[in-house]
Amino acid sequence: MFNKRDYAAAEKYWSPDYIQHSAHIEPGREGLFNLIKSLPPTLNYESGTVAAEGDFVIVHGRFSNFGLPVNWIAADIVRIKDGILVRTLGRHPRRGHKGAIQERKSDVWQRFSKFKLRGEETPK
Repeated sequence: MFNKRDYAAAEKYWSPDYIQHSAHIEPGREGLFNLIKSLPPTLNYESGTVAAEGDFVIVHGRFSNFGLPVNWIAADIVRIKDGILVRTLGRHPRRGHKGAIQERKSDVWQRFSKFKLRGEETPK
C-alpha cells in the first residue's frame, strides 16, 4: 500500500474495524490511509525481515524518500485474522513505549538488511 497507493486493493486486506495504536496516526483504517495520502508520492517502503507466530506478524522495513534527510527503519507488530490485518500494536506514549522507529542514513540499510547467519562477519 505504501508504494502503489492502491487504497481499493488495500481495503481488501485491512479490516474496516482495524485498530491502530500508534499515537501519531489517526484511529482506524481511514487514519492510516489518510497518513499515507499526506506523504509525498516519492515515499518508498522496503520490507526487510518478517517473522510470524500464530496470528501475530512482525514486519521490519525501511521508509525512504518521504521528505526527511534520513530514512526510517521501523518494526511493526500486526495481528492478522483470516488473512485480514485487524490490528497494529504500535507505540503508546502513556504506557511508556518509546517506539520502534529509528532514523538511519541510507547506507546502513544496505549493510544490515540481510539476515545475518551465525559465523558471518558484519558487512563493512
